[in-house]
Amino acid sequence: MNFVHIADMHFDVPFTTLNKNNLGNTRRLEQREAFRKIIEYIKQNEIDFLFICGDLYEHEYVKQSTIEFINNQFKEIPNTKIYIVPGNHDPKIKDSYYSKFNFNENVHIFGSEIQKISEEDVDLYGYGFDNFYMKNTKVNEIKIDNPNKINILLTHGSIDGGYDELREYNPMKENELKNLEFDYIALGHIHKPYYGQNGQKIIYPGSTIGLGFDELGAHGMIVGNIDENKKLEIAFVPVDKKQFEEAKIVVDEILSKEDLIDAINMINWEENRYYKIILTGKRNFEIEPVEILKHITSNNIIKIKDETTLKVDLEILAKEESLRGIFVKNLLEKMTDENKEQIIKAIEIGLEAM
Repeated sequence: MNFVHIADMHFDVPFTTLNKNNLGNTRRLEQREAFRKIIEYIKQNEIDFLFICGDLYEHEYVKQSTIEFINNQFKEIPNTKIYIVPGNHDPKIKDSYYSKFNFNENVHIFGSEIQKISEEDVDLYGYGFDNFYMKNTKVNEIKIDNPNKINILLTHGSIDGGYDELREYNPMKENELKNLEFDYIALGHIHKPYYGQNGQKIIYPGSTIGLGFDELGAHGMIVGNIDENKKLEIAFVPVDKKQFEEAKIVVDEILSKEDLIDAINMINWEENRYYKIILTGKRNFEIEPVEILKHITSNNIIKIKDETTLKVDLEILAKEESLRGIFVKNLLEKMTDENKEQIIKAIEIGLEAM
């Protein structure tokens, strides 16, 4: 049997960090494009199963038109059986579309009780969210009924979470999951892909498209096959049109805001990337990232972050018997841990004025 495994699409997420040139709307269209690629791949390769492991959409923001779009895509692959486990962003609650919308007949949505679906050669066990938090798990209670069949588990949650936040989302332990002896465990919730180690059967495909600069690199789907001897083969297939990427620029030799803007605009930025520029080094002038961003010609540069430091040594400068020295000394005497950033910015502006 073959399958495609995706998770964390987050349809209709606001993309609040993509506020330049209304890129949030662009990114939502790119979500749809990625989903169409997945459906077309399934159609062309006659895939038996599509596993969607949570957070398909954003309960708070999703529009019915988006649900209609998703379901129309499901109709394009009538011979593929689609299994969905709701996650913490799309729980199966009373007013959710999982509860009130009539999805296509090839779609099955699991609930918050362990459920087994028997296919000819495969038993599928599913366990989803019925609320936005799920602090306990029932996964470790599962007993495989027929070990001779291919057994697959679908759920959404965190594994070995070290933070309290992660323990609120169906917290599981990897060693307990391994002891369940499933032939494949399809997960969602962690947005970074987790796959590819020898013999690995516990898989996170990651978010289907990158949702921000904390999700750098390629995003897509897992394509898998399990043969009659239960040999598992998987591959990661990128489907995201764009990738989020960070680029560092050292400002040591840049003498003015205008020179910095020119330097950024002269770089040949790749079209299939969204960039966050990180400025580093010793600055010679005041840097205002928001103001600089206004003059950047590439629409693919979304953010500029200033991690530079003043070129001068303030402690040495404060000892100068000069107007600059007195100015710096007076401000340094007022500096605390709470106002350090503001004091240094004030010193920078004052020195530039002098």
